Amino acid sequence: MLFAFSVAPSGGEGAGASVHEAVAAAIRIVRESGIPHRTDSMFTTLEGEWDECMDVIKRATEAVGEYGTRVSLVLKADIRPGYSGELTGKLERLEKALDGEG
Repeated sequence: MLFAFSVAPSGGEGAGASVHEAVAAAIRIVRESGIPHRTDSMFTTLEGEWDECMDVIKRATEAVGEYGTRVSLVLKADIRPGYSGELTGKLERLEKALDGEG
């Protein structure tokens, strides 16, 4: 299963407050989990089983909550039993299709 999530605090210090420290706290939890993941400028995607991924997302969300009075969480899941390696597999299939091989 793939879980893409984005988490950010609000209601913190000042109108122009940056969220990079809060996001770093969340990503630290993701990295320490050992779960395969990829982070880009918009989302972090985890690949694993339901319970292990949701535990990491919950802990990352709680960590971000330390930086504001509210937390915004966006979550998308691709639940496809019996498949693994999709963190890279989907991209490989896309590249093949773009090259006219798929």
